[in-house]
Amino acid sequence: MTSFAPDSIVLNRKLPLWYQVSQSLRASILGRSAADPLRLPTEEQLAGHYGVSVLTMRQALKELEDEGLITRHRRRGTFIEPTAQRGAPVRLLGSVDAIVAQQSGMVTELLSHGGTPVPADVAEYFPDLAEVAAYHRLRGDEKTGEPTNHARNYVRPELAAVIDPEDLVRWPMTKVLRDVVGADISRITDTVEARLADPETARLLRVPLLSPILHYTGVTYDSGGRPLDVAVIHYRGDRFSFTVTLDAH
Repeated sequence: MTSFAPDSIVLNRKLPLWYQVSQSLRASILGRSAADPLRLPTEEQLAGHYGVSVLTMRQALKELEDEGLITRHRRRGTFIEPTAQRGAPVRLLGSVDAIVAQQSGMVTELLSHGGTPVPADVAEYFPDLAEVAAYHRLRGDEKTGEPTNHARNYVRPELAAVIDPEDLVRWPMTKVLRDVVGADISRITDTVEARLADPETARLLRVPLLSPILHYTGVTYDSGGRPLDVAVIHYRGDRFSFTVTLDAH
């Protein structure tokens, strides 16, 4: 039986290895296509793939098993749950793969894309540009189709020139920039605040006008401190939770 092939990552030795591996594998699972096999490679094969010990790999798999994304069967192997739904919120410890995992596993519709003058609310991030590429997507629960958030990404034109819009239907922008475009991603800053649904958000998310939503702004920077992408996302307040865990070590 052919096994599912997870993505590769470069591990950050300052963060727990099991955590990085679990989030990378989680993103791969939630971003898989329907044709991908459900069986995972063995613990030993996965450990070799990620360059970690079997003990670390076992801890990473337990995290995914506890969330209900995989099931493990003695002698038969480990399998992806085909109908698994997002459970506990992702614990963000500074890993790009955690951001990817948070955004993966949803049904995505690309509503529009193209060049646009830099909007006033993101102008501070693109002082050197008159125009950016804008991508507007609506994302929903993969089982019910119910809308959960709509996102606008504003990307530097030179990066947008090599982005295939169809990739944004399958994968989050962060993954496309890093793994497809090959962008130099150094850090991402996240800001979340409570707001009231405006007419467009209320219509897209099927919620009453002025109902509570979560407004998220994520800015992706390269190693030189230059913003590459600004994501502005409106989440239904009843369908999203945001958890940050600070590592004291």
